[in-house]
Amino acid sequence: MSLLAVNDVSVSFGGVVAVNGVTMRIEANEIRGLIGPNGAGKSSLINAITGMIRPDSGTIVFADRPIAALPPDLISARGIGRTFQHVELFRDETVLDNVLTGLYSHHVYGVVAAMIGAGRARRVEKETRREAAELLEAFDLTTLAAAPVRDLPFGIQKRVDLARALAVRPQMLLLDEPISGMSEAEADAAVATIRALAAERAITLLVVEHNMRVMMRLATRITVMHHGAILAEGTPDDVHSNPLVVDAYLGNADDNA
Repeated sequence: MSLLAVNDVSVSFGGVVAVNGVTMRIEANEIRGLIGPNGAGKSSLINAITGMIRPDSGTIVFADRPIAALPPDLISARGIGRTFQHVELFRDETVLDNVLTGLYSHHVYGVVAAMIGAGRARRVEKETRREAAELLEAFDLTTLAAAPVRDLPFGIQKRVDLARALAVRPQMLLLDEPISGMSEAEADAAVATIRALAAERAITLLVVEHNMRVMMRLATRITVMHHGAILAEGTPDDVHSNPLVVDAYLGNADDNA
């Protein structure tokens, strides 16, 4: 049984069809790439999966439970996390505080215990900060822990966004252009970190990314969207050599990678 099953999903805005009858299966622990030209429907599909918009038709099933009618917070609670193309961080907070925000969603001790520093609360707080430190180290952010996010370049903010998304401990994580704004070296390091942490934590990934050099290294399978529909699907090598994909997308994408 697939971890995520998208079944004949369509989404339209004011009569314009953004997603047109998309069916897609993603298996547990898979790293699935999602590519296509601008306007192909990729972000609309991700927004439908995460509850930001409701599909006009079709069903979305995650871990054997339908989620298409749920609001974003309940979908997140079911185990689906995401990042955004334009980072959504607490800009006035520090790098560390942004990562801790994700981890604090897992606290299970009571408010009174937290206030008086009872034993369980102290242990959980210590473990939370240890995990935050590990994530900061993984994304080379340790020296920036106390820096306000607003003062950081966009590429570094993207790394903070990735660390916070992993801090939520999702079963599945949807990454929307996770390396945009990064240098080539930063992108390579981020990809290596994402792959390692996804394997270590058994996280399934769905990744939207225009950098095909990165996508070829990261994804185990790639789905190609065009005009709101699925154009092709297969291994990175299969997709890269597919004439339909080359005509619709890869010719330009390779030039811009």
